[in-house]
Amino acid sequence: MKIGIETLLIEVRSLILSARKSASRNINTIQVITNFRIGRLIVEHEQKGKKRAEYGGKVLSELSSRLTVEFGRGFSQSNLEYMRKFYLIYKEKNLRISQTVSGKSLMKAELPVANQSENQLSIPVMENIFTLSWSHYLFLLSIKDTKERCFYEIEATQNGWSLSELKRQFDASLYERLALSRKKESVKLLSEKGQIIEKPQDMLKSPYVLEFLGIDEKAVYSETDLENAIINKIEHFLLELGKGFLFEARQKRFTFGSEHFYVDLVFYNRLLRAYVLIDLKIGKLTHKDLGQMQMYVNYYDRHVKTGYERPTVGIILCKMKNNALVELTLPENAKVYASEYQLYLPSKEELRKKLIEWGEEE
Repeated sequence: MKIGIETLLIEVRSLILSARKSASRNINTIQVITNFRIGRLIVEHEQKGKKRAEYGGKVLSELSSRLTVEFGRGFSQSNLEYMRKFYLIYKEKNLRISQTVSGKSLMKAELPVANQSENQLSIPVMENIFTLSWSHYLFLLSIKDTKERCFYEIEATQNGWSLSELKRQFDASLYERLALSRKKESVKLLSEKGQIIEKPQDMLKSPYVLEFLGIDEKAVYSETDLENAIINKIEHFLLELGKGFLFEARQKRFTFGSEHFYVDLVFYNRLLRAYVLIDLKIGKLTHKDLGQMQMYVNYYDRHVKTGYERPTVGIILCKMKNNALVELTLPENAKVYASEYQLYLPSKEELRKKLIEWGEEE
């Protein structure tokens, strides 16, 4: 059935042919921009039609059939719908693309025709406009909350996350956990700049998620078992800790007089320029645990850190903490923090509910 899509078909075909003939250092960038432009053409064509929903469905169905015959896989109706959604979500980038490449508008560039040269068929690489692969963006399209989607796009770009790591961080509710560990005025910055590490509180999460250790939540395990599991999965643990962490030692010993003390895990954060000491507690946090960590921090500040480094930070990872106990035990300017950990992926619904309730508190 003809439904008047000949012009649209010609434009989309030309765009696909142009993309496939282009030589580029970054094939992912070309794919993303091509899909963005296909989405734009579809939206513009729909805006000219009547009875948009029904009309649009018919257009995409026939467009998909005809493109698939000529170009093969990748142009199913669902994929075309993703391209359309991609453009609608990221259409503010339209102007940036138009102003790129020697002042010549890519979005308004002449579409290829039979008598055009190969140079006119090329699509230049657009640096820093779309920073991830199409597979990454397909996943990001599933995140409904705009602020949350922006946060994961920034973090995936800055940290070079693979698609699987992006999915893991989303499933582990990184955005909600970081937001819950911050002051309300700082939460907005997560969606604008991602996680910025400028002070110790910036690296804290509530809670830390250690599901990658493979320890059953109901299993009986010791602090040594937990430490061994972390060491065996140190790369995963570093990703969970966040930006800038370098692993230095486990069971780091120091001595007062004839008495030896051992810090479970010692890290260095290059963004803070500070040592970060971590103690593991499988039970309920006590005031003795806090006092012990404060002693570790004091020792490092006085005997280990150099003049250009910032004060040492201590983090106690525990199964259960008491905020009132922490506040009563430690002075206000202490660089010691207690955070809970869990051995399973958190419920995003519960964390989002907590975040809403936290935001409504006066």
